[in-house]
Amino acid sequence: MPILASAHPVVWLVFLALLLPTVAQGGAQTFGTALPVAEGNGVLRQQFLHREAGGDGRELAVSGGVTLLGYGASRDLTLFGALPYLDKRLTADGIRRGSEGLGDLRLWARYTLYRDDAPGRTLRIAPYLGLETPTGRDDDRDALGRLPRPLQPGSGSWDPFVGVVATYQTLDVEFDAQFAYQVNTEAEGFAFGDMARLDGAAQYRLWPRVLSGGVPGFLYGVLEANLIHRDPDELHGEATPDSGGTRLLLAPGLQYVTRRWVIEGIIQLPIVRDLDGSAPEDDAILRAGVRFNF
Repeated sequence: MPILASAHPVVWLVFLALLLPTVAQGGAQTFGTALPVAEGNGVLRQQFLHREAGGDGRELAVSGGVTLLGYGASRDLTLFGALPYLDKRLTADGIRRGSEGLGDLRLWARYTLYRDDAPGRTLRIAPYLGLETPTGRDDDRDALGRLPRPLQPGSGSWDPFVGVVATYQTLDVEFDAQFAYQVNTEAEGFAFGDMARLDGAAQYRLWPRVLSGGVPGFLYGVLEANLIHRDPDELHGEATPDSGGTRLLLAPGLQYVTRRWVIEGIIQLPIVRDLDGSAPEDDAILRAGVRFNF
């Protein structure tokens, strides 16, 4: 009897994954992964978000979405672009101010530096390098004058960023980890603080418990963590009060994965909030989205 004819169903799933490079895969929801995009193929991700923060008599609400497009330029090189559209509203002392519009476009390239593939598992490590471009408006005004920089749709600055991401995936679980750093440059005398972050994610297949043929998709439970530090903002070279600090967010979620698309949702909850001055403290960040491979 031929070897493949007597193979375990798990082996068949591995062979199918190799033969169908556009099969959708799982992945972290609050940051990227090192999972490949096959050469000549693409991935489109639309993620919606709602963030609430407050403190010191202020209430901040941010709603909108981020559209991400990835393209497999080669076996190891993937190119990405992400464009946000956000509605930002700040209420303080009974006065409401805000803006709505496209934000800054992020462009980056990710290169798979290390891979270790075996039946039923894969390990990938991929550094990336990118630039956040000033495509969003940074001069919006209302009846009170020009809006504060954090309420503007864009930053007005060219901001490079670099990082490395690692992914270990089997048919049952997936683990992702990332370190990233972004340098925020000055525009018209103002600069947002540089940002460093360390992220981790774990996924576990909840359904089906036993792999077999004819399954339309897979349901995963997700737990992610985000440790984010941001330096204080600067105005004409001087640190501004009530900006910067360190946050630790813990995020449970779900993800349903099929051959061609993924639907997902997650909520980020603050565990540690060590912020400078009276900077707004996050209450929760809700994310939900869909992803298509083509």
